[in-house]
Amino acid sequence: MAKVVCNFLSYSLNRAVDITVVLPSVTCPEALGMGDGPATHVLPAKFPVVYLLHGFANNHAQWTGYTNVELYAEERRIAIVNISAENKAYAQVGADDFKRFVSEELPEFVTNYFPISDKPEDTYIAGLSMGGYGALMHGLSHPERYRAIGAFSAGIHINPASFATDPMAADPGVAAPEYDVHALAKKLADEEVAFPPIYSACGMDDFLFEPNKAYAAELTALGADVTWKEVSGFGHEWRFWDQQVEQFLDWIPREDVYAKMGTRSC
Repeated sequence: MAKVVCNFLSYSLNRAVDITVVLPSVTCPEALGMGDGPATHVLPAKFPVVYLLHGFANNHAQWTGYTNVELYAEERRIAIVNISAENKAYAQVGADDFKRFVSEELPEFVTNYFPISDKPEDTYIAGLSMGGYGALMHGLSHPERYRAIGAFSAGIHINPASFATDPMAADPGVAAPEYDVHALAKKLADEEVAFPPIYSACGMDDFLFEPNKAYAAELTALGADVTWKEVSGFGHEWRFWDQQVEQFLDWIPREDVYAKMGTRSC
């Protein structure tokens, strides 16, 4: 596994930003000659990628710090990209245009500087809590760009205009249509645009459980292909998200050359 922490100047945000990129690489068994062939850094193709979004008060380092996602990505031969979106819900809040950054600039940077595919069929977006909201918002805004969406304990209720200043507001107000995941889903259904497959999960002890369950049912009623997971014994916690990101990586539909190689032991 190769883990790259990268800092670059963002033209969307007008400042330097940090991201973490996880890339599969030669493993110890392969280097010792125990693989299917000789060890090499020559790749048969660019890697498929999951843009994996963090939650409130987190940054690019938490997914790799609190879960085993590096191991899961290595085993499944898929790249992971984590960013720092502050508490802006992956939207445009004031002068900070994180919507453009995630939608346009980040994939442009990543697919040009790393061996990562820019093909929609190789591109996935997922996240936890605020990041689950971000994954749904971006995935439903641009369904043509993503093969599938993952939302773990998603903040279905988020209104970016108020979230950045008061994330626990009892009444966050009505989000603008481009940021309202209910409105975005209905728009796709009304326009008869195909939904990307959606994996949605929430712990049954999570304070966001009922909104997530209701939203999964809402998406299903609108014609989306939804895989809903409700798991007892978990609240809003990293042990649940560690479990779910592994299950999500096993669930995502893949036709890339690395998927055909199968899961490997590290």
